[in-house]
Amino acid sequence: MIDVQELTKQYAGRTAVNNISFKVEPGEIVGFLGPNGAGKSTTMRILSGYMPATSGRVQVAGFDVFQQSIQVRQSVGYMPEMAPLYTDMKVNEYLRFRAELKGLSGHAMRRRVGEVMELTGVTDMRKRLIGNLSKGYRQRVALADALVHKPKLLILDEPTNGLDPVQIRHVRDLLRNLKSKHTVLLSTHILHEVEQTCDRVIMIHQGRLRANNTPQNLTRQLRSTTLLHLEIDGTGEVAEKLTAITGVRKTTEEKILVHPWRKFTLRVEPEHDVRDAVMELAMQQKWRIREMHRQLPTLEDVFVELSMNAGIPSDIPTHVL
Repeated sequence: MIDVQELTKQYAGRTAVNNISFKVEPGEIVGFLGPNGAGKSTTMRILSGYMPATSGRVQVAGFDVFQQSIQVRQSVGYMPEMAPLYTDMKVNEYLRFRAELKGLSGHAMRRRVGEVMELTGVTDMRKRLIGNLSKGYRQRVALADALVHKPKLLILDEPTNGLDPVQIRHVRDLLRNLKSKHTVLLSTHILHEVEQTCDRVIMIHQGRLRANNTPQNLTRQLRSTTLLHLEIDGTGEVAEKLTAITGVRKTTEEKILVHPWRKFTLRVEPEHDVRDAVMELAMQQKWRIREMHRQLPTLEDVFVELSMNAGIPSDIPTHVL
């Protein structure tokens, strides 16, 4: 559905997108992540045909973005971060206007407008002026606009910006339901939603591709340590004995007021699971354990690590074959 090869976009004095390549297959929901200024919005605008590139090759739905821009726009539903809505129009008027611009007419147009209003939860607001809507409802109208012509590809730049938690969940469920009919490229800073929704994650930083993999693989491979939390009834040098276990990098004790229980956090090397070794040590030392749980890395951990580190570890694949 998307084939990007050596894409570069330069402005005067800086390079916004620096020689990136990636593919998105039909039916995928792909999270497109990076810190502010990483080049995400620039890349999305190029993919949508709204901005020219400096160099590289981009195909969307089999069409060349630079040579067949009309066909590309017919295949793409693009929702920018700050959608330019006509605030003096009512919701249903605006969506019918946008549908006509995208080639729909007559009964089919009216039926499709009704469908997307229902999908995005703005049916009750159809007679309201867009200028009188909250930011969250404006986001929904923009999403309905992106969906109205049944595009093969949806490119959504911060679609949940301004939505409350219930509305965010609604959008997440909507994207899952759209998967059978649409490919989705999604940019957002709500990383929990990416973990819940996306099949794959592409991360860029300073215009360069940093990672391209499933959320599960990224969290497993990119994070340098995992954490193991313990509550132990034990005396003496408990921390020192725990740190001596193979795979434990560091042990720290937290102060709690429930005597005689003591709380420890173990930083564990990647690819190590020390829970069995902890249990064996506890039996040897006659410690009681009332809590032990492992804190697995999250996509937020990966995002922070990549944002703070200009490079990526050599064992991390940047492309999924």
